[in-house]
Amino acid sequence: MSIFKDKVLMITGGTGSFGNAVLRRFLTSDIGEIRIFSRDEKKQDDMRHEYQSRFPEVAHKIKFYIGDVRSLESVRAAMPGVDYIFHAAALKQVPSCEFFPMEAVRTNVIGTDNVLTAAIEQEVKSVICLSTDKAAYPVNAMGITKAIEEKVAVAKARQCDPKKTKICCTRYGNVMCSRGSVIPLWIEQIRNGQPVTLTEPTMTRFIMSLDEAVDLVLFAFEHGESGDILVQKAPACTIQTQAEAVCELFGGRREDIKVIGIRHGEKMYETLLTNEECAKAVDLGDFYRVPADNRSLNYDKFFTEGNHERSKLSEFNSNNTRRLNLEETKAKIASLEYIQEELKKQ
Repeated sequence: MSIFKDKVLMITGGTGSFGNAVLRRFLTSDIGEIRIFSRDEKKQDDMRHEYQSRFPEVAHKIKFYIGDVRSLESVRAAMPGVDYIFHAAALKQVPSCEFFPMEAVRTNVIGTDNVLTAAIEQEVKSVICLSTDKAAYPVNAMGITKAIEEKVAVAKARQCDPKKTKICCTRYGNVMCSRGSVIPLWIEQIRNGQPVTLTEPTMTRFIMSLDEAVDLVLFAFEHGESGDILVQKAPACTIQTQAEAVCELFGGRREDIKVIGIRHGEKMYETLLTNEECAKAVDLGDFYRVPADNRSLNYDKFFTEGNHERSKLSEFNSNNTRRLNLEETKAKIASLEYIQEELKKQ
């Protein structure tokens, strides 16, 4: 019997890549119901038909709710009876958030506050908020709003009873082949005989699969304490290495790779744990846990009590993590279900 047996799980932004990965993982298990909460009825309808076709015996477990995390009332309407929430709804494209930062605020910050407010009211047992490495030392609107999302989650965790509602955050690197990511674009460019465009060859990024993204959320769900931020010890590679790996898999040529320059708001490398967070990070094997700072606003007493000993870990970023070479990157990309399906079309 699993901890999800007969339980109701709600996924905000559930029509996205993460929501689909969760459905593939859980739909045939003993879970009771999975609620897909999103604002796009077309994506919901496409999803409904797909799962009715692929999983006719269990598709009835999926319930679709039209709503928007920007509206507290629409979130509240979908919440009764929910046991657990994976909060994945977000604006996550760096350039578009640069041009429309207040839209990012409305979804990533206010939307998160709405989800957590409703969850606490309904005494939802556990809420896992999905964040990003761009929230650490943020330099762009997307990262800044996701950093505030994390602060909202930690503050809500302090204010509510953890025995009733546990709130955790997970930070991701780049999730390969997720919606809007670069690998599907490169595959399309290769097939159309177009140049394979990349921003900056030496730029490094953490890379992980959708299955690993789900694994991180489940790890937070099972092992995180309220107010925690959890990250996976993900490997990284350069954008050049990633592009070359895709070219080798799909018959592209290295000489067709075209450097177009860094886009609005991009960084040369990403950080999963800041130096300040590393001071208190707990090593959990394949993951790090950053516990919340639960001191009160009465700072006077801390002058006499002192600080805990600092962890020896320093900043964890995509330049100092394990760097994958071309063959390792190619093997990781080739293992993805999306890539295997695309290779069959060759």
